[in-house]
Amino acid sequence: MSKYIEKVEKSIFPLVRLRNVVIFPGLPTSIELSEKADIDSVNAALDADSMIFAVSYKSEDPSDTELCTVGVTAKVKQAMNLPDGHMRILIEGKNRAELCDVENVQDCDFADVFVRSVKLTDNGGLRGELLTREATKQFQEFLKYLPKVSNEIVAAIQSIKDPGFLADFIAANVIYKLAARQEILSEINPLQRLEKLLVIMENEKALLESELELQTKVKQRIDRNQREYYLREQMKVIQNELGDGEFSDIDEYDEKISKANLPESVEEKLRKELSKLEKMPYSSAESTVIRNYLDICLEIPWSSYSKGRADVEAAKKLLDADHDGLEKVKDRILEFIAVKQLAPELAGQILCLVGPPGVGKSSVVSSVAKALGRKFVRVSLGGVRDEADIRGHRKTYIASMPGRIANALKTAGTMNPVILLDEVDKLTSDAHGDPSSALLEVLDNDQNKAFRDHFLEIPLDLSECVFIATANTLDTVSRPLIDRMEIISISSYTRSEKIAIFKNHLLPKELKRHGLTKRALKISNEAICEMIDHYTKESGVRNLSREAASLCRKIARKIVETGKKSFSVNAANLYEYLGKQKFRDPENRNEALVGVVNGLAWTEVGGELLQAEAVSVEGTGKLELTGKLGDVMKESAQAAVTYVRKNYEKYGIDKDFYKQFDLHIHFPEGAVPKDGPSAGVTCATAIVSELSGIAVRGDVAMTGEITLHGRVLPIGGLREKSMAAYKNGCKTVVIPHDNIVDLEEVDKEVKEHLLFVPVKTIDEVLDIALLKNINSDLPEQGIYIPSDASGVQISTVTGGAR
Repeated sequence: MSKYIEKVEKSIFPLVRLRNVVIFPGLPTSIELSEKADIDSVNAALDADSMIFAVSYKSEDPSDTELCTVGVTAKVKQAMNLPDGHMRILIEGKNRAELCDVENVQDCDFADVFVRSVKLTDNGGLRGELLTREATKQFQEFLKYLPKVSNEIVAAIQSIKDPGFLADFIAANVIYKLAARQEILSEINPLQRLEKLLVIMENEKALLESELELQTKVKQRIDRNQREYYLREQMKVIQNELGDGEFSDIDEYDEKISKANLPESVEEKLRKELSKLEKMPYSSAESTVIRNYLDICLEIPWSSYSKGRADVEAAKKLLDADHDGLEKVKDRILEFIAVKQLAPELAGQILCLVGPPGVGKSSVVSSVAKALGRKFVRVSLGGVRDEADIRGHRKTYIASMPGRIANALKTAGTMNPVILLDEVDKLTSDAHGDPSSALLEVLDNDQNKAFRDHFLEIPLDLSECVFIATANTLDTVSRPLIDRMEIISISSYTRSEKIAIFKNHLLPKELKRHGLTKRALKISNEAICEMIDHYTKESGVRNLSREAASLCRKIARKIVETGKKSFSVNAANLYEYLGKQKFRDPENRNEALVGVVNGLAWTEVGGELLQAEAVSVEGTGKLELTGKLGDVMKESAQAAVTYVRKNYEKYGIDKDFYKQFDLHIHFPEGAVPKDGPSAGVTCATAIVSELSGIAVRGDVAMTGEITLHGRVLPIGGLREKSMAAYKNGCKTVVIPHDNIVDLEEVDKEVKEHLLFVPVKTIDEVLDIALLKNINSDLPEQGIYIPSDASGVQISTVTGGAR
């Protein structure tokens, strides 16, 4: 009976975790470390001139973090930091050790271990010698099945007499399975360890013999297949020379069709095309068309659907995390998802998000796709003018292809993605057809179950797709198309919303893009407001994002040049980074002037404040209108002049003013086209002010269409127009009385800072706007309704619209 001496000692060492590698005592090993915790442990060991405890994970799966119970204590011989932040070390195993506990001390992991060293007194005696001989013999037989093993390793194994070290040495060099190597390491008894190695080598040898036999058979089959392939290729060349047929494609297409899990009608159609292809000469033009058709049809995911989900709570968290503001849009989308959750089979309403550029329409749709757990694909419709772009081209045409909807399904890889129909208002039509008419079938829940693409010639089921369109304006969208969609308006962002978006989304994204930390740039709220007011002029935040990127670039350069790690930006030093202001507030915008009135306009990029200027000069009653005005706007100005001529006595104007003076009405920024009837009250007020000599309040903005009898008619775009008045520092907004109901749509922040005055006639407009009629009893915010014809005040509401 052989004897051995075992020593057990409890110690603590820095912990290094190993993935896909097992270290053995007495053997040097080079490994690369990527985890920061492991690198910190090596550095701690080097600093303390200590050994490390190296232990392997139980599984090769990166997600499994459970450690083995037995590892080795090891000495770090060399350590080298790599450019990618990793570390390469050369370590030599010393003793087996059993892991008891892991502690974290000063951000470094340490392992409490029992170090166990075992030494045989006589190399195991007779039993040890027999096991050693058997292991050496097994190794020699094992070599036949292994890749080339170096002569040094063979010579070393033949010279080793210690059974325990021999087991470790063989396992380290020729046993590749992680579990088998760990099993050898975990055995403390040297003789039992060598016995386990013999069993493992025997099993491995049997497995390798089976693999070798299988490889031999596979090689024979491959040789046979290569011979057949060579003969087929020869046949194909001969047939091509004769011009009569293809040979190899048919079987391939037949196999693809069989494996594609196609609907019955689709498979029937493709097999008919395949039958045609089989009878055609290989080099014929029509065979190329059919091949292209089969390739594209097989790329459509006919039976593939995303599992998806409809969780309102998760969707709410996702939308709130991705977007600040847009509360009404979020509410409608959550309602949409809630319906999907309760009635998954119900075809949903087609949504259309309408708003200025840069307010987050496309990103909202992307978030909806994430919330539903579906693939997201974008179909850009800007500039599309051919119906075939939507429906596809007939496959007989040269370079024909499917339409954008079919391509979207091919890109998504499923039949139920969220499809963004971007810039639906940019569709145009010409002699080739009207693409918006083709979209009618796509967006009709009753028809899109069998949408026919001209190229595919097979009905496509679009009923499971979620379509969401975006547009800047509905003015250019056809009425039938609007009727197919539910319109959700997205207004411009208020200043407070832009500040929140800048802090929570834009700045962190740009800091990360430019390799900066949060500490590198500290920017004050005043500086952000300065960027919003004087470096951007937009409804959304795209230019604000560009300015944030510019700021980060400047900070990055300063950090590199100066070595300073942190910079503070405020309103006073912002110009040092972004240069001079790009947009300045007009000097006289809120000053009371004669003949100058603040009007409000609405465009596809948001609301605008447009000043109308009226000047009278001696002449013969001509009316001059300038500022690149459209026909409707010119007619509104003419109607205003006619109204003033009829009611000259009421305003103290000379009866013959239209004979003695020429009137010139001008809207500045003449390069920008302007049109619409809502400038009627603006023109009338400017004319009355100029002819009466009474100044117009500079803090009043107005909008409304005027009739020849002085009535003020309702207008559109009130929310955007009120936003423009708020941004430009106005305090009072005069609106048509019939637009009171639209105040519900005005942003809360705007209503808190503006006084809205609904009016029915131009006289009420002049009472508010002309300086001599200023009413000191007007509230500062909310809705003020002027008195009626009898002089009785109807209603005064402060604190916001109701």
